Amino acid sequence: MEHQLLAIRAFARVVEAGTFTRAADSLNMPKATLTKLIQALEAHVQVKLLQRTTRRVSVTADGQAYYEKTLRLLNELEDIDMSFSAAQTRPRGNLRIDIGGSLASMVIIPALLGFFVRYPDIHIDLGVSDRHVDMVGDNVDCVIRGGLITDQSFIARKIGQASWVTCASPAYLDKYGIPLHPLDINKNHLVASYLSAHSNRALSMSFSQPGEKIEVNGKRQLGVNESNAHLAAGLAGLGIIQTFAYAAQEHINNGSLVSILDEWQPAPYPFFVVYPPNRHLSNRLRVLIDWLVMHFSSLTN
Repeated sequence: MEHQLLAIRAFARVVEAGTFTRAADSLNMPKATLTKLIQALEAHVQVKLLQRTTRRVSVTADGQAYYEKTLRLLNELEDIDMSFSAAQTRPRGNLRIDIGGSLASMVIIPALLGFFVRYPDIHIDLGVSDRHVDMVGDNVDCVIRGGLITDQSFIARKIGQASWVTCASPAYLDKYGIPLHPLDINKNHLVASYLSAHSNRALSMSFSQPGEKIEVNGKRQLGVNESNAHLAAGLAGLGIIQTFAYAAQEHINNGSLVSILDEWQPAPYPFFVVYPPNRHLSNRLRVLIDWLVMHFSSLTN
């Protein structure tokens, strides 16, 4: 029975990952071992669960039905195990999280010591990148992302928001002057643009006042697709940047960046924790989400 349960878990991982190689890597087992487990499972149930070619793996109709039923079983088993263990009151286990660069280095990582003091038996693997990952295929428990969540196939819970700041280095402003209106940026200024992780296109700067909203692009000499590098571009005097206040505030305080156009503050940017609907919301993931909500409340101002 234990061997069959291991085979069921292996099969579920192949379905979610889409390839034997990625599934084997996420389970930390040799690909040959994974293949034998799947073959043994198919022999046991006497149906073809996966259709394999040299390039890809697809799930058969029987395999999809088997996956959906056994996934519920695996989730129920985890609930049962937790109800009879110390994990119910003391969460334990591994979490794989993906998060953007500046959010990781300036918000999450500096606060993680407090989380680990409270939950010493939880271990976190933190993937840091502004590019979006394949949560199911890469076996990621959750991601922290900002902006509008358009993919309705995932569960998203708002955990907080961050305010914006438009700024530039003193050296840049000495050379090009201080824009008095957002449209001045289009006329006489350089912009260090942030490039979208989805399209690799430069995102416009947004400015708002009651009853008026303006988007500008300016003249771009540099575009970057990672938030820490974007901040570094502003510090280096490579152009005006619009970034999160939590990322720039220390540099504004020490004078290495100057905040501009403060009366044109755009709406705060929402952040969400996102996870797949078929990913069991374990106790360890629940306490992480609750901690994130509490911690992110400090970004609202």
